[in-house]
Amino acid sequence: MIVTVDLGTSVTKAVVWGDDGPLASGRAEVATRFADGGRVEQDARDWWTSTVDAMAAAVRGGGASVLGGVDAMCLSAARQSFVPVDASMRPIGPGLVWSDRRATAEALALAASFGGAESARQATGMVLDGAAMAAKIAWLAVHQPERLSECRWLLSPRDLVVWHLTGAVVSDVTMASASGLYDPFGEVVAELAGPGVALLPDAVASTTVVGELRPRAATALGLRPGVPVVVGAGDRACEVLGADASDAQPMVSWGTTANVTVPTGTRPDPVPDGVVVTTGALGGWQIEGGLSAAGSFLAWLGRVSGSDVDSLVAAAGASPPGARGVTATPWLGGARAPWWRDAARGAFVGIDFDHDLGDLARAAIESVAYDVARCLESISRRPDGHAPQSLAASGQATRLGLWVDVLAAVTGLPVIRRRWSDAASCGAAVLASRGVGLAFDRDHADPVVGRNEPGPSLVERYRELRRHGERVARGIVALAEEGPEVPEPDQGPERPELPDRRDRDGLSN
Repeated sequence: MIVTVDLGTSVTKAVVWGDDGPLASGRAEVATRFADGGRVEQDARDWWTSTVDAMAAAVRGGGASVLGGVDAMCLSAARQSFVPVDASMRPIGPGLVWSDRRATAEALALAASFGGAESARQATGMVLDGAAMAAKIAWLAVHQPERLSECRWLLSPRDLVVWHLTGAVVSDVTMASASGLYDPFGEVVAELAGPGVALLPDAVASTTVVGELRPRAATALGLRPGVPVVVGAGDRACEVLGADASDAQPMVSWGTTANVTVPTGTRPDPVPDGVVVTTGALGGWQIEGGLSAAGSFLAWLGRVSGSDVDSLVAAAGASPPGARGVTATPWLGGARAPWWRDAARGAFVGIDFDHDLGDLARAAIESVAYDVARCLESISRRPDGHAPQSLAASGQATRLGLWVDVLAAVTGLPVIRRRWSDAASCGAAVLASRGVGLAFDRDHADPVVGRNEPGPSLVERYRELRRHGERVARGIVALAEEGPEVPEPDQGPERPELPDRRDRDGLSN
C-alpha cells in the first residue's frame, strides 16, 4: 500500500492506495490571507498541520485498519509557493503563495537586466512576472531583507513537509523547473535567483527515496516509523502520470485554477507563445497553460452571492449554452495563459434584468473552457505539435457533468474520465512504486470509466459562441491596457502590470 499527500493551494489531501484504488482518504483546508498590493500568504506551519489533519481524516474514514501495511509514502504539491526558513527549520514570516503578485516592479527590473522578459521565458521556460519566484526573492531583498538575512533555505510546501517526515532538506527536478530559477540543464540562473542562489535545496529525481519516516512524524500521522518516503513531484507532473496524458491526449485539470498540460519527449525551442515549459517527473518535458481561475471563480461567485458551489453548478445546468447572452472572463488575479496580461481582470458582459445566478455561473464555467481551448491551440501550433485527439480530465470537477460536457463541446474533443478524480494523487502513487520497486497498476487502480463525446450540434453552437467570447476577451484586455490594438494571444505575451485583486478557492485540487 502507498500513502500519497497532495498539498494543493487550498486543500491538503491524503490517500491510502491499494491495488484496487483508494482504501481511505482525508482532506484538510489551508487558510489563505489576501492583502493589498497583490499579497497572497499562508501560515507555513499549516502545511504540516494540514498534512496531519488530512491523515487523521483518512483514519476516521476507515484507514486505521490498513495503515500498518503501508509500504511507501510520496507527495505532490502546488508549485512556486515558498517560505524562508532558518537553520532550525522555523518559518521566517508567512509563506508566499504562487498567486501572490506583489513583485511586479522587481519583475520588470529583473527582465530589463536579463535582456527582456521573453529572454527569461526562453531561458527558464517560465514567465517572469510579479508572481515569479525570482521577482518575489528580489522583493524580499528590498522590502524585508531581515527575512533573507536570517534564512537558511527557501522551501516549497512539499519540501518543508518532506523535512518534517524525514529530516532531509531536498527538492525535486519538477519543482525546481517550475520555479523559473533554473535553465533547461537544471542549473540555477544566478542573474534571476539573486540572493536565493545559496538558499535553494538540491533537486533530485522525482522517484528518489529521500529518507525514512521519523518516529515523531509517524506518530503524528498514524503510520509506522521507517516507511520509505519518495520525494514526489509538482502537481501537474503527477497529474500527467495519473491521467495517462500524452501529446495526443493532453491533461486538463480543474482545481483552484485550471491547467492544460502536454507531455513531450523534447523541449520545444523556442518555447511556444502563451505557455510555459517544465520538466516531467519521469523525464521529458511538459508544455503547460496555467489559467487564472477555475474553481476559485465559482467560489468567488458563491461568496458574493451567498450560494455554495454545488448550488451554483446546479443552477448553471439550468442555463442554456451561451448563458442566455452572458459572457465572462475568468481572470481573477490577472489573465494568465495564454494571454499573460496581469492588468486584465475578470468580467461579466451582457447582463440584463432577466439574467439570474445560474447564467453567471454558466458563463464562468464556459469562460474557463474558452481559455483551455486557447491554450490547446497555442500548444498544438508548435513546429512539432499535433492536434489532440482527446482530453484526459483531472480534478474534482470531473465528477460534475456540466464542466466535462462544456469542455468537450468547446474544444470539440472527447473527454476521458477515470474512476477517481485525484490524478495528482494517483501520479504520486506511480512515483512511489517506481521509487521503492512496488507493483502498482495505474489502469487497474484508477480505470477509465467514461468518455464524454461532444455532440456535433453543440460543438457548432459553441464555435459560434466562442467567436463572440474572443471579441469580449480582447475587448477586456484592450480596456485594461488602454490601447486599441490587441494581438491574438498566441502572438506572444506582453509584460504584465500589477494586479489588485486575488482569487479564492473552490472545487480545488
